Amino acid sequence: MKPANLLFILSDQHQGAAMGCAGHPIVQTPNLDRLAAGGTRFSNAYTNCAICVPVRAALATGQYVHQIGNWDNGFPYDGSVPSWGHRLKEQGTIVDSIGKLHFRSAADDNGFRREIEPLHVVDGIGDPASGIRDGSIRRDWRPGIVEAGPADSTYQRYDSRNRKNAIRWLRERADDEQPWALFLSFVTPHPPWFAPSETYDLYPQEQLPMPPQWRLDEWPRHPTYNYMRRFFSSEQPFPEATIRRLNAVYYGICSFLDEQIGQVLAALDELKLRDSTRIIYSSDHGEHIGARGIYGKFTMYEEAACIPFIMSGPDVPAGVVVDTPISLIDCYPTILDALGCAPPDDGVDRPGSSLWDIAASDDRDRTVFAEYHAIGSRNAYYMLRDRRYKYIYHVDAPAQLFDLIADPDELNDLAGAADDATHELLEAYETQLRDMIDPEEVDRRAKADQAARIKALGGRDAVIARGVFTNSPVPGETPKFRRFVDAGN
Repeated sequence: MKPANLLFILSDQHQGAAMGCAGHPIVQTPNLDRLAAGGTRFSNAYTNCAICVPVRAALATGQYVHQIGNWDNGFPYDGSVPSWGHRLKEQGTIVDSIGKLHFRSAADDNGFRREIEPLHVVDGIGDPASGIRDGSIRRDWRPGIVEAGPADSTYQRYDSRNRKNAIRWLRERADDEQPWALFLSFVTPHPPWFAPSETYDLYPQEQLPMPPQWRLDEWPRHPTYNYMRRFFSSEQPFPEATIRRLNAVYYGICSFLDEQIGQVLAALDELKLRDSTRIIYSSDHGEHIGARGIYGKFTMYEEAACIPFIMSGPDVPAGVVVDTPISLIDCYPTILDALGCAPPDDGVDRPGSSLWDIAASDDRDRTVFAEYHAIGSRNAYYMLRDRRYKYIYHVDAPAQLFDLIADPDELNDLAGAADDATHELLEAYETQLRDMIDPEEVDRRAKADQAARIKALGGRDAVIARGVFTNSPVPGETPKFRRFVDAGN
């Protein structure tokens, strides 16, 4: 593969299904649709951890969360584990970032030559209270859901600046003779739940498809999700009208994001850079928007774990949909390949594979892995996903198994079946998982690290007294801390 420029566009909390090119019946994403039509879309792309800080560390380093120990939003990446950016800089490539990184600090060497208006975790600490997982405190997300509607937000304004900064950056680099890499990271469609009125109005609420299992009597009554709903104060259902309005807001923010991306791509065309630039678009994780009675990300269900993934540009097949499962851990070798950079000879186990090769090959079976040790969970859970099945292993709770070809909405948990064939399948997946890791030992290690982090920050009372913020503030914005909700109330 001949080296070329690389524009990697990452969004935050964009559900894999929420694009026209992914077959959604109502979401309007014309710019992403055109990008997919001229390139390759991966239909089975997954996050490796459905929450921001851990998966962004995994994406940067090409290693799983349990390998690097960035367990939750209180363990931000600090540059100490080399990233693909470090490797590109070593070979002399210009590699810059614009927008959300959610690392510890711009004072760290995170692998970029420049970080342009980066969003990092609050105070270099983030959300250490994520590590209090004993059920003694909870958070109330109901107000943000109830207040959802058409309005401006600091996130929209921030992404408008990110778009402008990206276009300015491209103009400055238009005549470069050597290939460059730009990591452009938007923060939408992550909450707060406000959409521009012009995109909100694209989605008449009575016409919206409702998310899977949104009704109270349809909620999966699994211990993991019962705990999660109570933790976020969503154990009481919202009215249908509230869920419809929230979905209209979410889709409106997705369309707003698509507009920002479209203007950046138009600048590439104007500068005649499209033929010399490879483009990747993806997101860090998805969003439930009320599916299963859950709001936010956090789970291994498709709404949270499946992400958009599109590649376009030189050497990328056009108009192709690839069904081979992939994950964000594959980005490390993919980025290096795009810039003609050899992988480091450091003996580190990086389990990803180059997606340029997978895009150019016939579909095949492949298993991707994800894990979760963060906010809203009492114990760890892990996912194995191949072309047909999704297996979810819960520490101290029943496993789940879905046939995603026969049951794409994950309505029928096969793990409850009594037949021998299903039992054999469950045993085979558990064996495969245990060949990779010891799930209970990893769970214990995560909890020990979380306890140590809380102690280092002054102890449980000090961490709780600091409070909680619903979403990370943009650069220049003061974080708005709130008190936790006592679990007994």
